[in-house]
Amino acid sequence: MPGSVVLLFGPMLIGAWLNAILYGILVLQIFMYLQTFKKEATWMRYFVLYLLVVETLNTGFNLGIVYEPLVQRYGTERATTRVPVMLETEPIMTVLIASPVQLFIAWRIKIISGSRRMAALISFFAIASFAGGIVGTVESAIKTDYSQLQEFKGAVITWLIAAAAADILITGTLVYSLHKRKTGNSYSDAMVNRIIRLTLQTGALTALFATADVVLFLAVPHTTLNFIWDFPLCKLYTNALLSTLNARAGWSNLNGQPHPNNVLFGTPAVEGNINSDYKHRRSIYTSTTIELKVPTQQSMKDVTMPDDSISMKYELPDLEAGGASEMSATVKEVESSLAGSSSSAF
Repeated sequence: MPGSVVLLFGPMLIGAWLNAILYGILVLQIFMYLQTFKKEATWMRYFVLYLLVVETLNTGFNLGIVYEPLVQRYGTERATTRVPVMLETEPIMTVLIASPVQLFIAWRIKIISGSRRMAALISFFAIASFAGGIVGTVESAIKTDYSQLQEFKGAVITWLIAAAAADILITGTLVYSLHKRKTGNSYSDAMVNRIIRLTLQTGALTALFATADVVLFLAVPHTTLNFIWDFPLCKLYTNALLSTLNARAGWSNLNGQPHPNNVLFGTPAVEGNINSDYKHRRSIYTSTTIELKVPTQQSMKDVTMPDDSISMKYELPDLEAGGASEMSATVKEVESSLAGSSSSAF
Protein backbone atom coordinates (compact mmCIF):
# COMPACT_ATOMS: atom_id res chain seq x y z
CA MET A 1 0.00 0.00 0.00
CA PRO A 2 2.75 2.58 0.77
CA GLY A 3 4.28 1.98 -2.64
CA SER A 4 0.98 2.57 -4.43
CA VAL A 5 0.43 5.78 -2.44
CA VAL A 6 3.86 7.03 -3.48
CA LEU A 7 3.11 6.31 -7.15
CA LEU A 8 -0.28 7.99 -6.86
CA PHE A 9 0.60 11.21 -5.07
CA GLY A 10 4.34 11.58 -5.71
CA PRO A 11 4.04 12.26 -9.48
CA MET A 12 1.11 14.61 -8.86
CA LEU A 13 3.17 16.64 -6.41
CA ILE A 14 6.22 16.78 -8.71
CA GLY A 15 4.08 17.73 -11.71
CA ALA A 16 2.29 20.51 -9.79
CA TRP A 17 5.66 21.74 -8.53
CA LEU A 18 7.08 21.94 -12.08
CA ASN A 19 3.91 23.64 -13.25
CA ALA A 20 4.24 26.32 -10.56
CA ILE A 21 7.92 26.95 -11.37
CA LEU A 22 7.17 27.36 -15.07
CA TYR A 23 4.26 29.65 -14.19
CA GLY A 24 6.67 31.99 -12.41
CA ILE A 25 8.93 32.03 -15.46
CA LEU A 26 5.91 32.69 -17.67
CA VAL A 27 4.77 35.68 -15.61
CA LEU A 28 8.25 37.19 -15.94
CA GLN A 29 8.26 36.60 -19.70
CA ILE A 30 4.83 38.19 -20.13
CA PHE A 31 5.94 41.21 -18.08
CA MET A 32 9.01 41.59 -20.32
CA TYR A 33 6.85 41.25 -23.43
CA LEU A 34 4.32 43.87 -22.36
CA GLN A 35 7.08 46.30 -21.40
CA THR A 36 9.20 45.75 -24.51
CA PHE A 37 6.59 45.56 -27.27
CA LYS A 38 4.16 48.30 -26.33
CA LYS A 39 3.33 48.96 -29.99
CA GLU A 40 2.49 45.32 -30.73
CA ALA A 41 -0.78 44.64 -32.51
CA THR A 42 -3.69 44.90 -30.07
CA TRP A 43 -5.03 41.44 -30.85
CA MET A 44 -1.60 39.94 -30.20
CA ARG A 45 -1.38 41.55 -26.77
CA TYR A 46 -4.87 40.29 -25.96
CA PHE A 47 -3.83 36.81 -27.05
CA VAL A 48 -0.90 36.90 -24.62
CA LEU A 49 -3.21 38.13 -21.84
CA TYR A 50 -5.65 35.30 -22.67
CA LEU A 51 -2.82 32.80 -22.24
CA LEU A 52 -1.91 34.40 -18.91
CA VAL A 53 -5.48 34.09 -17.61
CA VAL A 54 -5.85 30.45 -18.68
CA GLU A 55 -2.41 29.55 -17.34
CA THR A 56 -3.25 31.16 -13.99
CA LEU A 57 -6.42 29.08 -13.76
CA ASN A 58 -4.48 25.96 -14.73
CA THR A 59 -1.92 26.53 -11.98
CA GLY A 60 -4.73 26.98 -9.44
CA PHE A 61 -6.42 23.78 -10.59
CA ASN A 62 -3.13 21.86 -10.35
CA LEU A 63 -2.67 23.01 -6.78
CA GLY A 64 -6.25 21.94 -6.07
CA ILE A 65 -5.55 18.50 -7.56
CA VAL A 66 -2.73 17.98 -5.06
CA TYR A 67 -4.49 19.67 -2.14
CA GLU A 68 -7.57 17.40 -2.20
CA PRO A 69 -5.92 13.99 -1.55
CA LEU A 70 -2.98 15.23 0.53
CA VAL A 71 -4.82 17.70 2.78
CA GLN A 72 -8.58 17.70 2.42
CA ARG A 73 -9.01 13.91 2.27
CA TYR A 74 -5.76 12.90 3.94
CA GLY A 75 -5.88 9.44 5.51
CA THR A 76 -9.21 8.47 3.95
CA GLU A 77 -9.87 5.62 1.55
CA ARG A 78 -11.44 8.01 -0.94
CA ALA A 79 -8.10 9.76 -1.38
CA THR A 80 -6.54 6.59 -2.81
CA THR A 81 -9.51 5.33 -4.85
CA ARG A 82 -11.17 8.42 -6.33
CA VAL A 83 -9.37 10.89 -8.57
CA PRO A 84 -9.35 14.53 -7.41
CA VAL A 85 -12.35 16.49 -8.65
CA MET A 86 -10.22 19.13 -10.36
CA LEU A 87 -8.31 16.53 -12.37
CA GLU A 88 -11.04 16.63 -14.99
CA THR A 89 -9.95 20.19 -15.83
CA GLU A 90 -6.45 19.12 -16.89
CA PRO A 91 -7.21 17.99 -20.49
CA ILE A 92 -9.43 20.96 -21.36
CA MET A 93 -7.05 23.52 -19.84
CA THR A 94 -4.08 22.04 -21.67
CA VAL A 95 -5.73 22.11 -25.09
CA LEU A 96 -7.15 25.60 -24.48
CA ILE A 97 -3.51 26.68 -24.31
CA ALA A 98 -1.62 24.32 -26.61
CA SER A 99 -3.99 24.30 -29.58
CA PRO A 100 -4.22 28.11 -29.98
CA VAL A 101 -0.43 28.36 -29.75
CA GLN A 102 -0.03 25.66 -32.42
CA LEU A 103 -2.61 27.32 -34.67
CA PHE A 104 -0.90 30.68 -34.25
CA ILE A 105 2.47 29.20 -35.24
CA ALA A 106 0.83 27.41 -38.19
CA TRP A 107 -0.49 30.77 -39.38
CA ARG A 108 2.95 32.36 -39.08
CA ILE A 109 4.51 29.43 -40.96
CA LYS A 110 2.03 29.99 -43.79
CA ILE A 111 3.07 33.64 -43.98
CA ILE A 112 6.84 33.24 -43.85
CA SER A 113 7.16 30.07 -45.92
CA GLY A 114 4.14 30.36 -48.21
CA SER A 115 3.35 26.69 -47.59
CA ARG A 116 -0.39 26.32 -47.12
CA ARG A 117 -0.22 22.54 -47.04
CA MET A 118 2.15 22.41 -44.09
CA ALA A 119 0.13 25.04 -42.22
CA ALA A 120 -3.05 23.06 -42.91
CA LEU A 121 -1.44 19.82 -41.71
CA ILE A 122 -0.27 21.42 -38.47
CA SER A 123 -3.71 22.95 -37.97
CA PHE A 124 -5.33 19.54 -38.49
CA PHE A 125 -3.26 17.95 -35.74
CA ALA A 126 -3.85 20.93 -33.44
CA ILE A 127 -7.62 20.67 -33.90
CA ALA A 128 -7.50 16.86 -33.46
CA SER A 129 -5.59 17.37 -30.22
CA PHE A 130 -8.20 19.88 -29.06
CA ALA A 131 -11.00 17.42 -29.81
CA GLY A 132 -9.20 14.65 -27.93
CA GLY A 133 -8.78 16.94 -24.94
CA ILE A 134 -12.49 17.81 -24.91
CA VAL A 135 -13.49 14.14 -25.03
CA GLY A 136 -10.94 13.31 -22.32
CA THR A 137 -12.45 16.00 -20.08
CA VAL A 138 -15.96 14.62 -20.50
CA GLU A 139 -14.90 11.03 -19.84
CA SER A 140 -12.80 11.96 -16.80
CA ALA A 141 -15.83 13.70 -15.32
CA ILE A 142 -17.88 10.50 -15.73
CA LYS A 143 -15.26 7.91 -14.70
CA THR A 144 -13.88 9.15 -11.39
CA ASP A 145 -11.99 6.10 -10.02
CA TYR A 146 -8.27 5.57 -10.53
CA SER A 147 -9.07 2.08 -11.80
CA GLN A 148 -11.13 3.60 -14.64
CA LEU A 149 -8.50 5.92 -16.02
CA GLN A 150 -7.40 3.40 -18.64
CA GLU A 151 -10.93 3.18 -20.03
CA PHE A 152 -10.64 6.41 -22.00
CA LYS A 153 -7.20 5.81 -23.43
CA GLY A 154 -8.50 6.54 -26.94
CA ALA A 155 -9.15 10.18 -26.10
CA VAL A 156 -5.80 10.52 -24.34
CA ILE A 157 -3.93 8.97 -27.28
CA THR A 158 -5.67 11.29 -29.75
CA TRP A 159 -5.04 14.33 -27.59
CA LEU A 160 -1.33 13.78 -26.90
CA ILE A 161 -0.15 12.02 -30.06
CA ALA A 162 -1.78 14.69 -32.24
CA ALA A 163 -0.13 17.40 -30.12
CA ALA A 164 3.27 15.71 -30.45
CA ALA A 165 2.83 15.35 -34.22
CA ALA A 166 2.00 19.05 -34.55
CA ASP A 167 5.07 19.96 -32.48
CA ILE A 168 7.36 17.80 -34.61
CA LEU A 169 6.00 19.32 -37.83
CA ILE A 170 6.38 22.84 -36.43
CA THR A 171 9.97 22.21 -35.36
CA GLY A 172 10.95 20.61 -38.67
CA THR A 173 9.33 23.36 -40.75
CA LEU A 174 10.94 26.18 -38.77
CA VAL A 175 14.38 24.57 -38.88
CA TYR A 176 14.07 24.08 -42.66
CA SER A 177 12.92 27.67 -43.12
CA LEU A 178 15.81 28.95 -41.02
CA HIS A 179 18.31 26.84 -42.95
CA LYS A 180 17.12 28.43 -46.20
CA ARG A 181 17.79 31.89 -44.75
CA LYS A 182 21.52 31.29 -44.47
CA THR A 183 23.41 33.78 -46.63
CA GLY A 184 26.98 32.44 -46.46
CA ASN A 185 28.03 35.29 -44.19
CA SER A 186 29.69 33.89 -41.07
CA TYR A 187 28.12 36.44 -38.72
CA SER A 188 24.55 36.09 -39.98
CA ASP A 189 24.85 32.30 -40.26
CA ALA A 190 26.05 32.10 -36.66
CA MET A 191 22.97 34.04 -35.59
CA VAL A 192 20.73 31.74 -37.63
CA ASN A 193 22.34 28.71 -35.99
CA ARG A 194 21.52 30.16 -32.58
CA ILE A 195 17.87 30.55 -33.57
CA ILE A 196 17.83 26.99 -34.92
CA ARG A 197 19.08 25.69 -31.58
CA LEU A 198 16.39 27.67 -29.75
CA THR A 199 13.73 26.31 -32.11
CA LEU A 200 14.89 22.73 -31.64
CA GLN A 201 15.04 23.08 -27.87
CA THR A 202 11.54 24.53 -27.48
CA GLY A 203 9.77 22.48 -30.15
CA ALA A 204 11.42 19.19 -29.30
CA LEU A 205 10.77 19.74 -25.59
CA THR A 206 6.99 20.01 -25.98
CA ALA A 207 6.96 16.98 -28.31
CA LEU A 208 9.04 15.01 -25.79
CA PHE A 209 6.75 15.85 -22.87
CA ALA A 210 3.59 14.99 -24.84
CA THR A 211 5.06 11.68 -26.00
CA ALA A 212 6.35 10.75 -22.54
CA ASP A 213 2.93 11.60 -21.10
CA VAL A 214 1.01 9.19 -23.35
CA VAL A 215 3.69 6.45 -23.19
CA LEU A 216 3.71 6.38 -19.39
CA PHE A 217 -0.08 6.57 -19.27
CA LEU A 218 -0.31 3.40 -21.37
CA ALA A 219 2.80 1.55 -20.12
CA VAL A 220 2.42 2.07 -16.37
CA PRO A 221 -1.29 1.81 -15.53
CA HIS A 222 -2.77 2.41 -12.08
CA THR A 223 -0.18 5.08 -11.33
CA THR A 224 0.09 8.80 -12.02
CA LEU A 225 3.66 8.80 -13.35
CA ASN A 226 2.46 10.47 -16.53
CA PHE A 227 1.41 13.53 -14.51
CA ILE A 228 5.08 14.48 -14.09
CA TRP A 229 5.01 15.26 -17.81
CA ASP A 230 1.35 16.17 -18.14
CA PHE A 231 0.99 18.96 -15.56
CA PRO A 232 3.81 21.22 -16.88
CA LEU A 233 3.02 20.54 -20.56
CA CYS A 234 0.80 23.58 -21.17
CA LYS A 235 3.37 25.86 -19.51
CA LEU A 236 5.99 24.68 -21.99
CA TYR A 237 3.83 25.77 -24.92
CA THR A 238 3.26 29.25 -23.55
CA ASN A 239 6.86 29.73 -22.43
CA ALA A 240 8.07 28.59 -25.85
CA LEU A 241 5.84 31.15 -27.59
CA LEU A 242 6.80 33.98 -25.22
CA SER A 243 10.50 33.17 -25.52
CA THR A 244 10.15 33.52 -29.31
CA LEU A 245 8.26 36.81 -28.96
CA ASN A 246 10.76 38.28 -26.51
CA ALA A 247 13.76 36.98 -28.43
CA ARG A 248 12.91 39.42 -31.24
CA ALA A 249 14.44 42.20 -29.15
CA GLY A 250 17.57 40.17 -28.49
CA TRP A 251 18.03 39.13 -32.13
CA SER A 252 17.39 42.68 -33.29
CA ASN A 253 20.17 43.92 -31.01
CA LEU A 254 22.50 41.27 -32.38
CA ASN A 255 21.57 42.27 -35.91
CA GLY A 256 21.95 45.98 -35.21
CA GLN A 257 18.46 46.72 -36.50
CA PRO A 258 15.63 48.61 -34.79
CA HIS A 259 12.92 46.43 -36.30
CA PRO A 260 12.97 42.84 -35.02
CA ASN A 261 12.92 39.98 -37.47
CA ASN A 262 13.09 36.24 -36.78
CA VAL A 263 11.82 32.97 -38.12
CA LEU A 264 8.22 33.51 -36.94
CA PHE A 265 8.02 37.27 -37.37
CA GLY A 266 10.22 37.90 -40.38
CA THR A 267 9.39 39.19 -43.82
CA PRO A 268 7.22 36.81 -45.88
CA ALA A 269 9.17 34.56 -48.20
CA VAL A 270 9.91 35.88 -51.70
CA GLU A 271 10.14 33.20 -54.34
CA GLY A 272 13.31 33.03 -56.38
CA ASN A 273 15.50 35.04 -54.01
CA ILE A 274 16.26 33.67 -50.58
CA ASN A 275 18.51 36.62 -49.66
CA SER A 276 16.08 39.33 -50.77
CA ASP A 277 14.87 40.01 -47.25
CA TYR A 278 18.42 40.35 -45.95
CA LYS A 279 19.41 42.80 -48.69
CA HIS A 280 16.20 44.76 -48.32
CA ARG A 281 16.72 45.27 -44.61
CA ARG A 282 20.33 46.35 -45.15
CA SER A 283 19.29 48.95 -47.72
CA ILE A 284 16.80 50.48 -45.30
CA TYR A 285 19.26 51.09 -42.50
CA THR A 286 22.43 52.12 -44.38
CA SER A 287 21.36 55.75 -44.62
CA THR A 288 23.34 57.70 -42.01
CA THR A 289 22.93 61.06 -40.32
CA ILE A 290 26.06 62.99 -39.34
CA GLU A 291 25.85 65.97 -37.02
CA LEU A 292 28.86 68.24 -36.57
CA LYS A 293 29.28 71.13 -34.14
CA VAL A 294 32.10 73.58 -34.83
CA PRO A 295 33.08 75.97 -32.04
CA THR A 296 33.41 79.67 -32.92
CA GLN A 297 35.96 82.09 -31.55
CA GLN A 298 33.51 83.30 -28.95
CA SER A 299 32.80 79.80 -27.65
CA MET A 300 36.52 79.10 -27.38
CA LYS A 301 37.04 82.25 -25.32
CA ASP A 302 34.16 81.62 -22.99
CA VAL A 303 33.39 77.96 -22.28
CA THR A 304 30.30 78.94 -20.31
CA MET A 305 28.46 79.70 -23.58
CA PRO A 306 28.24 76.31 -25.33
CA ASP A 307 25.21 77.35 -27.36
CA ASP A 308 27.25 79.85 -29.37
CA SER A 309 28.27 77.36 -32.03
CA ILE A 310 27.57 76.46 -35.59
CA SER A 311 25.52 73.28 -36.01
CA MET A 312 25.34 71.44 -39.30
CA LYS A 313 23.31 68.31 -39.96
CA TYR A 314 23.67 66.31 -43.16
CA GLU A 315 21.74 63.27 -44.33
CA LEU A 316 24.04 60.95 -46.26
CA PRO A 317 22.40 58.97 -49.07
CA ASP A 318 22.10 55.21 -49.23
CA LEU A 319 25.37 53.72 -50.46
CA GLU A 320 23.59 50.71 -51.97
CA ALA A 321 21.31 53.01 -53.99
CA GLY A 322 24.30 54.44 -55.90
CA GLY A 323 24.78 57.49 -53.73
CA ALA A 324 28.57 57.37 -53.43
CA SER A 325 29.09 60.47 -55.58
CA GLU A 326 26.41 62.37 -53.67
CA MET A 327 28.11 61.45 -50.42
CA SER A 328 31.45 62.76 -51.69
CA ALA A 329 29.81 66.05 -52.62
CA THR A 330 28.20 66.26 -49.22
CA VAL A 331 31.53 65.67 -47.47
CA LYS A 332 33.09 68.47 -49.55
CA GLU A 333 30.28 70.78 -48.49
CA VAL A 334 30.96 69.92 -44.87
CA GLU A 335 34.66 70.61 -45.31
CA SER A 336 34.04 73.93 -47.02
CA SER A 337 31.59 74.91 -44.30
CA LEU A 338 34.17 74.03 -41.68
CA ALA A 339 36.82 76.12 -43.44
CA GLY A 340 34.47 79.07 -43.79
CA SER A 341 33.47 78.89 -40.14
CA SER A 342 37.08 78.78 -39.00
CA SER A 343 38.10 81.78 -41.13
CA SER A 344 35.17 83.88 -39.99
CA ALA A 345 35.88 83.00 -36.37
CA PHE A 346 39.46 84.28 -36.53
